[in-house]
Amino acid sequence: MNWIKQAALAAVATAALLGPASAEIVYNRGNTGEPETLDTHKTSTVQEAHILRDMLEGLVTYNPKGEAVPGQAAKWETSDDGKTYRFTLRDGLKWSNGDPVTAEDFVFSYRRIMDPATGAKYANILYPIKNAEKINKGQAKPEELGVKAIDPKTVEITLEAPTPYFIELLTHQTSLPVHRGSVEKFGKDFVKPGNMVTNGAYKLAEFAPNSHIKLVKNENYWDAKNVKIDTVNFIPHPDLAAAVRRYEAGELDSMDELPADQIKSLKERFKDQVRLGPYLGTWFLVVNSSKAPFNDVRVRQALSMMVDREFVAEQIWGQTMQPGYSFMPPGVGNYGEPAYMDYKDMSPIDREDKAKALLKEAGFGPGKPLKVEIRYNTTDNNRNTVVAIAEQFKPAGIETSFINTDGKTHFAYLRDGGDFDLARYGWIADYSDPNNFLFLLKSDNKGFNYGKYNNPEFDKLLDQAATELDLKKRAEIFKKAEGILMKDMPWIPIMYYGKSNLISPKIHGFVQNTRGVYPSRFLSKDQ
Repeated sequence: MNWIKQAALAAVATAALLGPASAEIVYNRGNTGEPETLDTHKTSTVQEAHILRDMLEGLVTYNPKGEAVPGQAAKWETSDDGKTYRFTLRDGLKWSNGDPVTAEDFVFSYRRIMDPATGAKYANILYPIKNAEKINKGQAKPEELGVKAIDPKTVEITLEAPTPYFIELLTHQTSLPVHRGSVEKFGKDFVKPGNMVTNGAYKLAEFAPNSHIKLVKNENYWDAKNVKIDTVNFIPHPDLAAAVRRYEAGELDSMDELPADQIKSLKERFKDQVRLGPYLGTWFLVVNSSKAPFNDVRVRQALSMMVDREFVAEQIWGQTMQPGYSFMPPGVGNYGEPAYMDYKDMSPIDREDKAKALLKEAGFGPGKPLKVEIRYNTTDNNRNTVVAIAEQFKPAGIETSFINTDGKTHFAYLRDGGDFDLARYGWIADYSDPNNFLFLLKSDNKGFNYGKYNNPEFDKLLDQAATELDLKKRAEIFKKAEGILMKDMPWIPIMYYGKSNLISPKIHGFVQNTRGVYPSRFLSKDQ
């Protein structure tokens, strides 16, 4: 059976699965990847976040524009010293099984993610909470976390220090609550259909791996009367070209990434159904700086200098991305202009000469080529990008090979400390602040510092920034830290993200935003 026939059969099977149109409003929502887990305390990917945000709601949530707004909390107050937040829950909140949502649910959830026994790789994003880091490192008890229930409707969170991005941080998937009774009854299986209890606009009905995840409206949600779509089917579409065909056939109502090499033709065919806009993130090649020869900064710099970012952004990604010469994309809050590579404005020929000289100093050249292996998660766009970069490496005598896997396998491999030379990675801001990018490379960040970068001076600057209350001085400290990365090059920035979507004319309420957040509860669909 060839690939085309397989795709056709899959399309027929899905059409049969989803059934004919009826009074029920069904949104078949494309998602670029399959979730590895639906446990909010163990997730890390954007694909998982889309699904979880539809099912669960934190104290703070996103509006259609991607802005932080009250969620389960109706309001909050901040202490004069900026270190304590008191949240008042909405009246009458319920879980999908009818249990009341109480302040204790949030206390339980925050303690659970910090408990080392949970094994949450992303727990460190919540380290601004008092004692969170100590608890997560086994140096304090979960009961000592700076989160407590004043009464059933009041959650109080105390921070280590004033944190300018704290409210936005509460929109992140790690801040979403879990239902205590389900966790205690079912253990790791609490996220399975039939077991999972949610407090958001939707609840889990089906999870068919590599096919779809079916969510149905949660009638117990506090704003259920304004939720227009009855059923949301999240359908993974890592093969973007095939997904376009499914969109055209009416099997998908939206896609959240498009094949970049087809952008021009897609615009001609679908006109304003193609939505393009900036996206607060950076596309990287992570370098494993813990092993030879990639522990040699000259090798890392040479690899970076050989990349023609303009070509990749314009020719491979159809100008949906921008060439990236800094770790952080422009527009990050509480910051300013990023710290750029000092060869940003050097001509390609001069860069190539400099790269060859650096490789020669590192012991590579004719008769001894530098050999690199690039791992990447399979999408058409990623494959075209790494192949183009490999071609750009060739003039410096660099020989490239590839390993590609599906996204779930790729990110789990990196997360679990797998060996590699270079690995494709992207980071989309969880909150708009330089800390959300730079913390990735801190030496004690076991969850995300995949290349095991270790620079005490960099760590010291991040520690210093964490206690600096003056936002201007804090930004200056972060810029020094980013400047170190632009010389050490432990991760090679390639492009700043752009967001490309394909949205059916039947879908209403979609607002393109820099956060790439589109909660289904704000959308509607024509019959």
